Formats: sequence, C-alpha cells, structure tokens
Amino acid sequence: MSMQQEIQAVIDRFHRKMEKDPELKKEIAHLEKVFNLDLGTEGYTLKLKDSRIYEFNDTLDENPDVTVITTPENLQGLIDGSLRPMRAYVLKKIQVKGKIDDLLFLKKLF
Repeated sequence: MSMQQEIQAVIDRFHRKMEKDPELKKEIAHLEKVFNLDLGTEGYTLKLKDSRIYEFNDTLDENPDVTVITTPENLQGLIDGSLRPMRAYVLKKIQVKGKIDDLLFLKKLF
C-alpha cells in the first residue's frame, strides 16, 4: 500500500471515529485547521472543518496550522503502532511545528 493510501485509511478511521463519538464530534465541530505532512520525498495537506477531513491532497499548504516532518518509514511506524509518538518525538524521528494547543488536539484525534 502506498503512503497516500495509508494516510487515506487513517482519514477513513478518523471519520468512523467521529460518527461513533458524538461528544468528540461536537467538541471539534468549530475547528478549522490545515495540517501538512512533510515526508521529505513527498508531502500532503489535510484540511479539517466541521469534524471532517474535507480535503486531502499531495501538495504542501503554504500556511498550515501544524506541520509534521518525518520520513515515510517513521510515519508508517506511527500508523501501524510499531513506533510510539512520544518515542518518535524524543528520538527526533518526528518534528512537529505548530501551536501547543494544535499539537495536543492532534493526539486526541488519532
């Protein structure tokens, strides 16, 4: 499976989670955020609005709220659970740029 397909699967899981958790869906309904995934050799933008990822494309947005910088291999490890987020951050396998509130929000979603 390509990295784009893996990310799409995470987005699909997120949408299912929103449908199953009306409290969380209500909690984030007001948020409008732009997330960049910079994987070095490839980059993606995800846009959140109304508790949905309404746009996912293979370019980087010029003004994201949060940018996650890592490699495709490390992102795969985060997705499949073989790399824990805090460990990845401490070992500098992942860098995150953005406001602390947005970073904590990301953890809550996935």
